[in-house]
Amino acid sequence: MIKADTPNSHHVALPSAIRAGIEGDEAEDGAHRSRLARSVGPEKPEHRARWHGERQLVERQHFAVTAGQADEFEHRVLVTPKQYAGWVKEVVPPLVADTAGVEAVTPDEKLDAGSASLVDELLDSLGITARRDLYSGILGTVVHLAEEKTDALDLKLAGAALAEMAEAFRVFRPFRNSRKVTFFGSARTLPEDPLYVQARSLAEQMAGHGWMVVTGAGPGIMAAGMEGAGQARSLGVNIRLPYEQGANAFIAQDPKLVEMRYFFTRKLMLIKESDGYAVLPGGFGTLDEAFELLTLLQTGKAQPAPLVLLDIPQGTYWRGWRRFVQEEVAARGLIEDDDHSLYKVTADVDEASAELLGFFRNYHSLRWVGDLLVLRLRKPPTRSEISQLNDRFADIVVSGTIRPTKPLAPERSSNDHVELPRLAFRFDRMHYGRLRQMIDVINAFV
Repeated sequence: MIKADTPNSHHVALPSAIRAGIEGDEAEDGAHRSRLARSVGPEKPEHRARWHGERQLVERQHFAVTAGQADEFEHRVLVTPKQYAGWVKEVVPPLVADTAGVEAVTPDEKLDAGSASLVDELLDSLGITARRDLYSGILGTVVHLAEEKTDALDLKLAGAALAEMAEAFRVFRPFRNSRKVTFFGSARTLPEDPLYVQARSLAEQMAGHGWMVVTGAGPGIMAAGMEGAGQARSLGVNIRLPYEQGANAFIAQDPKLVEMRYFFTRKLMLIKESDGYAVLPGGFGTLDEAFELLTLLQTGKAQPAPLVLLDIPQGTYWRGWRRFVQEEVAARGLIEDDDHSLYKVTADVDEASAELLGFFRNYHSLRWVGDLLVLRLRKPPTRSEISQLNDRFADIVVSGTIRPTKPLAPERSSNDHVELPRLAFRFDRMHYGRLRQMIDVINAFV
């Protein structure tokens, strides 16, 4: 690390790659320099770059940029798209992605030859040939737990969690190709409450469009969702609590009901299996679910999806929540302005269903292939539309352009929606609010 003088003589610690880029600024186009300058204050992220009128946050963990010790300071770091792309290539290695498009997980330790041989023998005896590496990894984790003399309570937790997930996978498996929306909200909402009516109406609309409704299977908003969808289009993931009743009457004794002991496994299934989310007013649990959803969408740990925060007309719950987020969170620079694109607040059921259904009007799905983000669409964009995308979203493209592509080799080998048109680009993996805006623009093309 070296020190680089900023135009106002304050110091910012920069990697040598960035220092070299800044020193080369004099050779860059002056129009770029004036457009890209960004003032940075002590309570803002330490390093920002700008081009095409859009903000590009360069996160601390990517570039190790740290502010000086002055109580008050202002500095400008001048960058161009070409320099930024070069820094990313040098400083941030591409994320390795497996054929499913998720981050590859490498065990901390490999099994010794003897244990590995025993695991192979077990898989052979069970006749398992597909996905052997994944099964071996799971069994290898069990071996490590035994070798490390893991505490009995920890073993019970791990075993119960794995068993709950396996049961949930079994229940959801027949419906993997069905669009689903998960409803969250208070278990204390009574059937005569207008919020109950809102949830029931939205669920009825979504079921009418062929979607399935997933809820926590309890009373209140969860029951409203299942009443609206009907039993045939309902899936439930219930939590066993000593002070609340069991599954509601609309899903009780149904084979599409999963009973769980742990909140974290339940929440995993409620989020993992769905294509959209509707959250109605509720208590701590509902707020926890809403904020976790936003966190997963903001960080890319969940697939992009529509999130509707539904209230009643003249309701103040989500308006008050949004005011808090804007005045206390966004105002402090703790989230980006673009992150507001990750959710929609509404009191209109028709608007809520349009938000959920419209997200997939043209956009179908995405997948990582190496360092390329591939968007699968229903209708290919025109040349003019692709040009619009490149003009409006160049700030989230690390290098190259947004371009059409044929199915890539890993997609062809797994027959992964090879019939669909595609766009591919090197996404910066940070600005998922901007990615959501891009998906909205793509949907508006049709």
